[in-house]
Amino acid sequence: MQRTEEIAAKALNAVDNDRYKLTLLVAKRAEALAEGATPLITLSNPKMKFTDIALREIAAGKVVLEALIESNR
Repeated sequence: MQRTEEIAAKALNAVDNDRYKLTLLVAKRAEALAEGATPLITLSNPKMKFTDIALREIAAGKVVLEALIESNR
């Protein structure tokens, strides 16, 4: 299992090291998960928080900001 710091670093790298974009993306994806969206990764712990799931999805390249923006239009 990866450490949280490693996952956060990968997720930050996925958004060109822009912390604002990462924060926005995590918030929007966590909101979608809270509203019933299916997780795009295999959960190691069924009680994971939505923000943790979102961060792992971003780090894995499953969620990108451009797709999120397009789906909200």
